[in-house]
Amino acid sequence: MKIGLMNNPSASVYKEIEAFGKAKYDFLDLTIEGPGLTLDVERVGRLLHQYDLSVVGHTDPCLPYAYPIKGVREACFKELERCAKLFSAFGAKVMNIHPCYACPPRMKSDLLELNIEVLKPIEQMAGHFGLTLVLENYKAPFDRVSNFETILGEIPALKVHLDFGHTNMGKDDAESFCRHLGPAIKHVHFSDNRSTEDHHMPLGVGSVDWERAVSALKGIGYDETITLEVFCDDHTVLFHYLEISRKLVLDLWNR
Repeated sequence: MKIGLMNNPSASVYKEIEAFGKAKYDFLDLTIEGPGLTLDVERVGRLLHQYDLSVVGHTDPCLPYAYPIKGVREACFKELERCAKLFSAFGAKVMNIHPCYACPPRMKSDLLELNIEVLKPIEQMAGHFGLTLVLENYKAPFDRVSNFETILGEIPALKVHLDFGHTNMGKDDAESFCRHLGPAIKHVHFSDNRSTEDHHMPLGVGSVDWERAVSALKGIGYDETITLEVFCDDHTVLFHYLEISRKLVLDLWNR
């Protein structure tokens, strides 16, 4: 099991990598999203090597890639392809994608089908770059195990990115996702909340039962990446929060 952190897209990715490396985390959850991220590939590569950090790819959660207009879909596909090339260049094996909720009001009932239709070529594209595409759970209808089973049935090579903070807000809990989709779970996000919003708080501050969460993961033999997706603009305070969260995870994991 590896514990990593996500860069802040509003900050210097180079300074973020250096800070994560000095704090001895295992990997960078590299998010490529607005307000804009221009990368010097060689510089990023040198820093990752210097601090022995691997990479998990994280894409922009706001891309309307399943919107039923061809030009919109093509533009989003092009951006996702750009991300895939970068992730692959940094040696990543996993690329996340969020559910797309953008659609005309009259098509809300078709949201699942719209996503499945477009995720098929996106998954194939990711595979071309040696990446496993993982779909992140979030709000309805992508908060249900049954809907993920439908999606995975249509796209067998697609896997699951399980966000435990999101399961604390949705219909099906993390234990249900682990029990039914365990072998398909290839990446995990940990953050706490009070079940009303996606607060991204330090572990132990909200209402997530972390003992049960870690037990559920261990119960399926999970041994992949866990991102501590804790947000705070003040780096001095942030790393205190992160260290508390990491210690909690490791203490529970090693019981």
